[in-house]
Amino acid sequence: MTGSTRGKSDPIDALAVARAALREPDLPTAHLDQTALDLRLLTDRRESLVTRRTAVINALRWHLHDLDPALDTGTAKLTGPRTLATLTTALHALPDSVRRHLALDLVAEISALNKHIGRYERHLADLITPIAPTLLAIVGVSTVTAAKIIGETAGISRFRSSAAFAMHAGTAPIPVWSSGKTQFRLNRGGNRQLNTCLHRIAITQLAHHPPARDYRDRWTTTRPHATTKAALRALKRHLTNTIYRAMTTDATLQQDQLNQAA
Repeated sequence: MTGSTRGKSDPIDALAVARAALREPDLPTAHLDQTALDLRLLTDRRESLVTRRTAVINALRWHLHDLDPALDTGTAKLTGPRTLATLTTALHALPDSVRRHLALDLVAEISALNKHIGRYERHLADLITPIAPTLLAIVGVSTVTAAKIIGETAGISRFRSSAAFAMHAGTAPIPVWSSGKTQFRLNRGGNRQLNTCLHRIAITQLAHHPPARDYRDRWTTTRPHATTKAALRALKRHLTNTIYRAMTTDATLQQDQLNQAA
């Protein structure tokens, strides 16, 4: 099969990667040093626990609906220790039943998961703070998000420019040539985990960082037919440049420290 294949799937992606490797054997390779590997393992484990906690909360809310709908404070609040303590007291005050016992077990499980998740987040903070001060200084980049970005990037030095990094992150604009006007469409390629991080940062900055809102407004003003989604994509592309520069700076500082230690 020599022609291009339509669509996107694991076999198609694997074939495309194999062809690229044959055409250009000197392509830079992804590499995770020990710290970056630890960050990736910890973030993956934390995410699995968060997913588990969400499932447990959903099961708890199903029981609360039958026990007493007023006890259901919503998914977000059911992760808080005070809410869980209040809920435990309220459940103990209800008549004895199998559903009440199950609800109490689920509350205890959520509390245990909270402790595990908190422990992993503290571990991530201890690892990420010394190696990514510039990245962490960006508004909207938490220790968890920074760890995820570093783990998914697998070495910022392998990208020759911010444009190459944007293509990897799926934020590079894709031009549409079939229309009579210049326009771009959503890039559905790239690393979707990185793209999710950039989306989360963009939403946070639009809510809490005036320069991000100013950038969006300026971009929209110069394009009369721009949509809200297009403006968000432009902001994510702009943030990609910022993150690329921050990670490059942190990598340089880290290398200088290693050279001095040697």
